[in-house]
Amino acid sequence: MATTPATDLDSLSHLEDRITRAVEVVANLRAERDRLQQQIEAFQSEREAAEKQAASANIEAQKALHELEELRAERKQVRARIEKLLGQMDLLSGS
Repeated sequence: MATTPATDLDSLSHLEDRITRAVEVVANLRAERDRLQQQIEAFQSEREAAEKQAASANIEAQKALHELEELRAERKQVRARIEKLLGQMDLLSGS
């Protein structure tokens, strides 16, 4: 079966169009991949910053909790000393 030059040209033109579209699709996919890779890197940086901030906040919370425990213990000691002093004052005023 012999093909005419016009048919060969049409087939070649059709193939050329398909290749051009394929190249465009590949270029678009590469651009999309690069954009997504940049987003991933940005999200990873944000996550790392958030993790550091959370760790810092956790350390500060632990310090605050420790300080609160110390202050409560100190308040308990002060209360006991004041009660003792009040008791001694009662003894003096009763004499």
